[in-house]
Amino acid sequence: MRRSDPGTEFCVDIVVKGRKTEVPERFRKHVAEKLKLEKIQKLDGKVISLDVEVSKEHNPRQADRCDRVEITLHSRGPVIRAEAAAADPYAALDLATGKLEARLRKQHEKRHNRRGNGRLSAAEVVEVVPDVAQLNANGQTAAEQAAAEAVPTTRIGTLEVQGDGPLVVREKNHVAAPMTLDQALYEMELVGHDFYLFVDSDTKEPSVVYRRHAYDYGVIHLRTDPFAGSEAGGAGGALGG
Repeated sequence: MRRSDPGTEFCVDIVVKGRKTEVPERFRKHVAEKLKLEKIQKLDGKVISLDVEVSKEHNPRQADRCDRVEITLHSRGPVIRAEAAAADPYAALDLATGKLEARLRKQHEKRHNRRGNGRLSAAEVVEVVPDVAQLNANGQTAAEQAAAEAVPTTRIGTLEVQGDGPLVVREKNHVAAPMTLDQALYEMELVGHDFYLFVDSDTKEPSVVYRRHAYDYGVIHLRTDPFAGSEAGGAGGALGG
């Protein structure tokens, strides 16, 4: 759907889709009403489109978080993403919209008040980054660890399946230009994740930046070694350090 606010030339494509679930027309209309384009325009005048993806978890043990809504904002600047889960899609949409507006507001303030190269200090992360989280030794947030302990886990080959299944493997492919470490940190803050995979512009090799304990940052660089054996350990587990 294409929506514009009355009295303005601001027009944005809003795409609502379901992943393995049907999205009723009533909910699609509610999305268009919930996403306040006038407010979004004030915070980011370069926005092009908004993708809203709705998915449903059929595990009865997760009934209070069975509906998930993910909002992705595409603009001529960095992509901004927010997601939330709740007992129904309308509540999940409210939570995700609130997170999106908070991240847009932080980006807007940072763009106008940026000092130096824009990199946050460890002390500023808690105040500036929404939903900042610490990772345990297994690379999990506290919420993820609690969920893993509450739901039984079954191993199938090299994969682990939580709950009764079915086995679902989600794969995403992204196209990205090489960037500096500072830019990767900035992008990670915008999407609200605890790690960010990027191609280092200096080495042209894949790297991962992530949050460590006490709100510091860490970075893993991969170096191609043609003489390395096929059973090399790799970098698995390094995020917990």
